[in-house]
Amino acid sequence: MEDQATLLFSSKHRPKHKRMMDNTLQIPAETIIKGTVDTITPFSFVGDEAFRLSENILRPYGGKILSEKKKILNYLLSRARRYIECRFGILANKWRILHCPLNVDIEFAIDIVKTCCLLHNFVRKRDDYQFEDAITTPDLQNFDRDNMSRGNQRALTIRDKIANYFVSKERELTWQYNILQR
Repeated sequence: MEDQATLLFSSKHRPKHKRMMDNTLQIPAETIIKGTVDTITPFSFVGDEAFRLSENILRPYGGKILSEKKKILNYLLSRARRYIECRFGILANKWRILHCPLNVDIEFAIDIVKTCCLLHNFVRKRDDYQFEDAITTPDLQNFDRDNMSRGNQRALTIRDKIANYFVSKERELTWQYNILQR
């Protein structure tokens, strides 16, 4: 099964990946992070180590000896990926159209996904939540791993800004330092 990340980065969809790398994918403009005065960052996809760090792909820090800030960001990114994969898996299990590439233009693909979300929420509300919907989640697989080089300096700076935000007084969570004890 192809999930949302595979759809963007697999070799079959290289034009989308190229457009993202060339900044022509029509991603919303940079914005100030909510709750800050001047921390401006671009919108980003959450990725794992299989992805090259770029301005619009936020991936974990590498290495074994990391600062608290880097460990916290890595944990939060991992948690976000698991949450997204689980939610997409639940959605895709109900709406099989999401099991294969959507060979349509981007606007229509967005409409299809939004419609699946609306129908999914309607059915869940009507039928009450069914645990069977959540049994299978897609694994990240079949990645195009030929582009895993280190990101540019701007991408590194963006990741550091976001890491700083998550350990700032405005944003830090009371439990986030507990994860470092595991």
